[in-house]
Amino acid sequence: MKLFKIGVAGLMAAALSSVAFAQEVLRIDADENFQEALQEALILAEPGTVIELPAGRFNLTSGLSLDVSDITVRGAGMNETVLSFGGQIAGSEGFLITSDRVSIENLAIEDTPGDGLKAKGVDTISFRGVRVEWTRGPHAENGAYGLYPVESKNVLIENALVKGASDAGIYVGQSQDIIVRNSRAELNVAGIEIENSYRADVYGNTATHNTGGILVFDLPNLPQMGGHSVRVYRNNVVNNDTANFAPPGNIVATVPRGTGIMIMANREVEVFENEVGENASSNILLVAYPREFNDENYNPLPRRIYVHDNKHGRAGWDPDGAVKDLIAPRTGTPVPQIVWDGVVDGFWAALFGGDEDEGVFIREADGTTFANLQFAKDYILPWGADPDTDIADYAGSFDMRGPVVLPQDTAAGE
Repeated sequence: MKLFKIGVAGLMAAALSSVAFAQEVLRIDADENFQEALQEALILAEPGTVIELPAGRFNLTSGLSLDVSDITVRGAGMNETVLSFGGQIAGSEGFLITSDRVSIENLAIEDTPGDGLKAKGVDTISFRGVRVEWTRGPHAENGAYGLYPVESKNVLIENALVKGASDAGIYVGQSQDIIVRNSRAELNVAGIEIENSYRADVYGNTATHNTGGILVFDLPNLPQMGGHSVRVYRNNVVNNDTANFAPPGNIVATVPRGTGIMIMANREVEVFENEVGENASSNILLVAYPREFNDENYNPLPRRIYVHDNKHGRAGWDPDGAVKDLIAPRTGTPVPQIVWDGVVDGFWAALFGGDEDEGVFIREADGTTFANLQFAKDYILPWGADPDTDIADYAGSFDMRGPVVLPQDTAAGE
């Protein structure tokens, strides 16, 4: 955001007219100068400051930015302090953070024309009790991302609520050491997405009424690739039934309506103790990257995947998108609760199985339906190959890593 430059003395005087100081706390008044006072506080605050926002609804016409480290911005609650950007005419995000050790707490961001709350290239960022919402509901012209830390380290998102994002509600991309917990994502294209990231724990969340509930992706041609070490557990991933409203061309535009959990081209992913059901395409999809790519360092396959001890409800009765066009004709309807596309690396792996240490293990309750579509084998054999629906063939386990521990996490070790 381009800021209007005035003298420091004049800026301080303007800020002091609407900001009361109390030790290391800056309190912003709920008056007609709210937007100016808040942005000035974000510029002038010393490291270690808490910026307190009052209850109320505040209409902002330009995006906010913060590049001072060791700052907390705290509202009165996600339904009490509402920053509305419906009339935003300047800035590409609602709130952009580019500094380390920042916490945004207990406030709402509504109706941004771009992304809601973004942190880029930072170390130790926390979003606690934050709501990001597009109040008109699902719409292709909504901002792409709600909560959007990218290229960052030590990321904590907890007790958040995101609605209406045209890409992903809660998105963490190209980052390292991540916790997303006890949050709710609904009416987004992707509810929660971990992309091209290392070491993430996603737990205690509810992903419902999205196109797809929880996605773990790895994409080519990005500065950080080779996503790995993601645990998705103890989440409720149910009733994901919103038609895909992503703009054409986005990778999430390919996510079928009614997808519960989708793992694409990622390594060392553990999915366990989730409640997954009422997802009309499938509860869990394990798939290769579906597009052509020219990145020689990219591996498009899911590897070292361990799915176990999930509670499955109904799935696959009304498939959509690629599940309808490519999977249902091979499995029939309803589509199984867990589907692996069976795309593997090379002729030998397709015919005789690949390296077990890089494979797929599944251990679910009796009665869980499954299909390995064996797409690679079907492509190689002149007479084709039928899906393998014997889940017992995939019994086994991997030793997976322990919990992510973050420096700002007061509940470390959960």
